[in-house]
Amino acid sequence: MIDPTKKEEVLIEALPWIQTYEGKTFVIKYGGAVMTDEKLKQTFAKDVTILRKIGVNIIIVHGGGKEITETASALGVDTTFIDGQRFTDEKMIEVVLMVLAGLVNKEIVNLINTNGGNAVGLCGVDNMLLKARKLITNGTDLGLVGEITSVNVPFLSLLLQNGMMPVIAPIGVGENGQLYNINADLAAGAVASALKAEKLVYLSDTEGVLVGEKLVSTLTKSEANKFIDEGAIFGGMIPKVTSAFDTLAAGVNKVHIIDGRIKHSLLLEIFTDEGIGTQMVHEEQGNTGSSS
Repeated sequence: MIDPTKKEEVLIEALPWIQTYEGKTFVIKYGGAVMTDEKLKQTFAKDVTILRKIGVNIIIVHGGGKEITETASALGVDTTFIDGQRFTDEKMIEVVLMVLAGLVNKEIVNLINTNGGNAVGLCGVDNMLLKARKLITNGTDLGLVGEITSVNVPFLSLLLQNGMMPVIAPIGVGENGQLYNINADLAAGAVASALKAEKLVYLSDTEGVLVGEKLVSTLTKSEANKFIDEGAIFGGMIPKVTSAFDTLAAGVNKVHIIDGRIKHSLLLEIFTDEGIGTQMVHEEQGNTGSSS
């Protein structure tokens, strides 16, 4: 039997955070194990529904790389990666649209709605939600891979004002109607920046930012640069951290990297004093001692 005093402590600890975040906007990047494990999928759907019910505006941007690769293989479409990024030609963009805007997006929307949420599925094509242009990285041509140039903020605001939860597949549209495959992390950052969201939360398959196998609970840009220079932050975590601070500079209040493999990690990070992942904050917030 659960100790009633423990329940009381949890609720009391959560109350000030609930009051703080009522009416604020969170953008959540949904990816990794939490998208494939059936129990974690259900937990995520319940968590975002709870957040919406207590007055937090929720926008979800999701990935689906594994599903794209599997479907492409089944259809006989070759998959090529260049420096870890998917080369996208005309055949592949059709697969991306079918899988992300269709199968994956609607599964997420259905899951949330059957748990009492009010989700609506979108991709960048809908009402020109995500305008994009071709992305060239260090002179590398990735085909129909794009970067977001603008976000239809009035459209998203209208949905949020009417109590809906937008679930966005990261597909952009160019001026000539060309579709572009967009990295989900970057799409989430662009949406959060455009809305000047209270939080951008990355659900990932890692505890957060680790330095010497120790979790860093709070990170400022100056500290991050120091760790990068020392080689303590390296590999794929560098662009994620760098992108997080770009998002902060654009007007987002806090960016979190949390472990989606932990049940209710979203609620634990947001509604407890200590949190469970890494929060990246503005320089002046670095010594607040709170992880929420």
